[in-house]
Amino acid sequence: MKQNPKTVRMWMIICLLFSSGLATLENDRDFKMCGIWRHGYASRNLKYDLKTGCEKIEISANESTLSIRGRITAKCTRSSSIHLDSNALQNQSNFCVFWEPLLDLLIVEVNGKNHTLCEPKGLQGSCCTDLSLGDQKDASVYGIMNGSTHGDIIKNDVMEIYTFRGGSINCKEKFCDEASQKPRGANMIEEVVMKSNTTGHVDLPCAQSTVIEMEEGFTGLNLTLPAHPSVAPNMIPSVYLPSCLKSATKIKSKVVCTYYKEQKLFQRGPSDSTLLDDIVGLSVENEIIKNLPEPVKILFHHIPLPANCSGRCVSWDTRKDKEVIWRYDGCNTLKINERETECHCDHLTYFAILVQVEQKATVRHLEALTFITAVGCAVSIVSCLVLFYWLCKLRKGKKNQTSLVHRGLVVAIFFLCLFFILTGTIANVGNETVCKITGALLHYSLLSTLCWMAMEVFHTFLLVRKVFSSTPPWVFYLGGFGLPALLVGILFSIGGIYGERNIVPSENITLPYRMCWMLNTDKSQLAHYIINVGLLAVVVSSGAVMLFLVVKEIRNRPDWKKIHVAFLSIWGLTCLFGTTWGLGFLSFAPLSEATLFLFCIINSLQGFFLMLRYYALERIKKKDVSSSDGSSSGSSKQHMLHTHENS
Repeated sequence: MKQNPKTVRMWMIICLLFSSGLATLENDRDFKMCGIWRHGYASRNLKYDLKTGCEKIEISANESTLSIRGRITAKCTRSSSIHLDSNALQNQSNFCVFWEPLLDLLIVEVNGKNHTLCEPKGLQGSCCTDLSLGDQKDASVYGIMNGSTHGDIIKNDVMEIYTFRGGSINCKEKFCDEASQKPRGANMIEEVVMKSNTTGHVDLPCAQSTVIEMEEGFTGLNLTLPAHPSVAPNMIPSVYLPSCLKSATKIKSKVVCTYYKEQKLFQRGPSDSTLLDDIVGLSVENEIIKNLPEPVKILFHHIPLPANCSGRCVSWDTRKDKEVIWRYDGCNTLKINERETECHCDHLTYFAILVQVEQKATVRHLEALTFITAVGCAVSIVSCLVLFYWLCKLRKGKKNQTSLVHRGLVVAIFFLCLFFILTGTIANVGNETVCKITGALLHYSLLSTLCWMAMEVFHTFLLVRKVFSSTPPWVFYLGGFGLPALLVGILFSIGGIYGERNIVPSENITLPYRMCWMLNTDKSQLAHYIINVGLLAVVVSSGAVMLFLVVKEIRNRPDWKKIHVAFLSIWGLTCLFGTTWGLGFLSFAPLSEATLFLFCIINSLQGFFLMLRYYALERIKKKDVSSSDGSSSGSSKQHMLHTHENS
């Protein structure tokens, strides 16, 4: 198919305009206009008249003068004329006009020689940019040929005047936005600070810099970086610059120290690590500094890291690595205290603290596990209230040890679930003393629950082996409530056992789950393994043995031929004897994640399972009264066990 030549030309023009528009969009902050100045053979001048404001800039040329005039500068006000080198055999010259509004810098280049009309004096807040083409005026012989902006031709004809109109914007914010979208935006910030021709503080929304001029005899310097509006003064990093930074071959050299609070200019660390917020950049003008005999020192201030976390100094060398990564090379980490870490590095680049967590110390899916446990505990709290009401109502007026032990276990589970739900909230809003008391109460509820499960095992043992014996009620109360109170009281009096504990999720180690519990100290760990793990091991092992004995004792009863009765009996006894808590010993197995979910689901719903078991067995008893009361068909021992099951 043959295309119409006019159509082809039209598409070429559209593509040219589109590409020209893209170039303008990419470089709309800075301005660059170039062309060929056609002039006479006589002497030539560069004339300029620049004033502050944001209206327009006119670039014009005639036989002997290239003129730049207008109102686009922030602070620069200059008017003068510069005599240009001339060649009697040359009647045209290449030139370019460069305008950097952030620096208030205007340079005119004629035949490769730069003429600075406005020198940089710091970074400007409000500046005139986005210069767009305005009025133009044709010329006959002398003027500007092949005028272009950012490499895109405006006109090939000879023009006397080009006019460009601008608009006022916040240059610093625009520059930070541009830098954040570039792969090496941090380098852009360093370069523009170097070109700002200032010493002292240089402020940008995305970074704060200090420019220091090192002169002969420089002996080193300690300095605190510029303050950030959102950071407390005592949290600002400080830097020590050694004397070896100053090159012996130079009279003066500048070093730029930049403080970054935003990580969007930087690539994050490895997936198993987290980069702390503060990042410090150090560089010397026109030099690559490495292998320093005396290291630079950067002191970072941070919140206390969790006990299972370690912070290490890292650096990001954008000049060395095409793929930007954080490296440990060239830096040593010195931990001053829990809130301060100092980096000693033998080179200059960007520095930060990378926090790593031991794999075993983190908990995967912590948010999901916490939610599941909280919901299960809420269900168990309601179930315990209902079950306690049933036990008190149905056993009213009867001195029944089985009901007494059940009630004690229900009360213990109720308080365990209640304090677990409250512990996270209290850790976030309560004071240190309240958190210590809450942690002690949570520990007491856990020990009480385990002790009452041990009482269930003991009571069942009496039913199985000593049918006609009677144990005083105070024995059960002493074992279920008294012993845990004694243990917790001793630990509380020792001190340094209870308080705020951080559980670190592997997905985001900077947002730990805070709870009031036993601290992660040597004393607390020792108490945990001796008391918690020891008691849990005794309860689980004795419960498993007693479950086996009970099943062996009553497995031949006619009731057990019904599958649902057998299941309810075994599952109910499993909950009573605390056997399900044994899942905690399997957390190091290959299926540790599945085991952890099962542990949280089953044990948080323990109150609900006990209520369900009691309700189901009561219904079975009502439907089959003769089976539950038929002592003539079995021994008195079986009758006692049946009564225990229905309870």
